[in-house]
Amino acid sequence: MKNLTDSFLSLGQWPLGGSFGFNTDILATNPINLSVVFGVLIFFGKGVLSDLLDNRKQKILSTIRNSEELRGGAIEQLEKAQARLQKVEMEAEQFRVNGYSGIEQERLNLINSTSKTLEQLENYKNETVLFEQQRAINEVRQRVFQQALQGALGALNSCLNNELHLRTISTNIGMFGAMKEITD
Repeated sequence: MKNLTDSFLSLGQWPLGGSFGFNTDILATNPINLSVVFGVLIFFGKGVLSDLLDNRKQKILSTIRNSEELRGGAIEQLEKAQARLQKVEMEAEQFRVNGYSGIEQERLNLINSTSKTLEQLENYKNETVLFEQQRAINEVRQRVFQQALQGALGALNSCLNNELHLRTISTNIGMFGAMKEITD
């Protein structure tokens, strides 16, 4: 912190007609530059990131709602299958009395297929939610990286233009100083 204040105090001690120089104290200049870059990134990136996250949240919520509707349909199918199962069980009891065992196998197959269908729908819902979450996270990461890179490139380009401008001014001041010495 002392270096930072010393660098600002030393600005007032430069002679008006003297030479121009660069502050090469990295510890004094980099924190200022970094704080400005981070401040700009946070200020401009906050709204965009918030909008992206809100949009992604809405998409995820709609996907979850769709999955819940599919789950509701699967539960309805399960209830129908259970009603059918009860009917089949009554028929199985009648056939069992008569010695038929094929219906029992059909009942088990029906239970298994219904359970598998419900399990597949539940797995599909979970996979869809996980996929959408990963996609949202990757998209947000990619956009934040792009914005940070663009901001850094913009800052770098502006610094390069200022450096070139400062070199030109320094060269012209040196030429005017040399001309003044020749005329004196």
